[in-house]
Amino acid sequence: MIEAYLDFVKNYPLLSSAVQIGILGTLGELLAVRIRMKKWYFFGPGPWKLILKALIWAFLGITFKYAFTGFFAYMDVIILKGWWFNLAKGSFLYALSVSFFANIIYGPVFVTFHRFTDNKIEGKEMDWASLQKAWWSLVWFWIPAMTTVFILPPHLRIGLLSLWNIVLGAMLGYFAVKSQKN
Repeated sequence: MIEAYLDFVKNYPLLSSAVQIGILGTLGELLAVRIRMKKWYFFGPGPWKLILKALIWAFLGITFKYAFTGFFAYMDVIILKGWWFNLAKGSFLYALSVSFFANIIYGPVFVTFHRFTDNKIEGKEMDWASLQKAWWSLVWFWIPAMTTVFILPPHLRIGLLSLWNIVLGAMLGYFAVKSQKN
């Protein structure tokens, strides 16, 4: 089973990114809602909103694959130009640096796009205060989480990122319940 997974992610990097993020990103979102509402909620009657959300996550999975590749190249260039510390590829500080730049440059665009599409699917107005809280998750959650992702070989990165989506979903659900009690 592991060999089949590894073959899939190595031979079909974009498709595997779409599938992994599409499924596990959606699951993380469902988990956050489940914890907050204390029941499973699938975004309305019928499967269409859930399917749309999964398709958005799948699309985002493809953009993650492109962004990861791009930000490793970005890091190499700014190191080469002397605009960043000379860090050894594969080191913790190199992974942290890639994560930092990916999250401050790509992260806000991703979060805004994802929030916008979620609101359209659910028929809601954009909540800018809530969006600002989501941007802060880039700092307190995603920079550290993606540092662990970027230490891995390229074909394993999206898989761990997908699992981090579930962790974040559980955390956000827990925080929502805690803030409702206060």
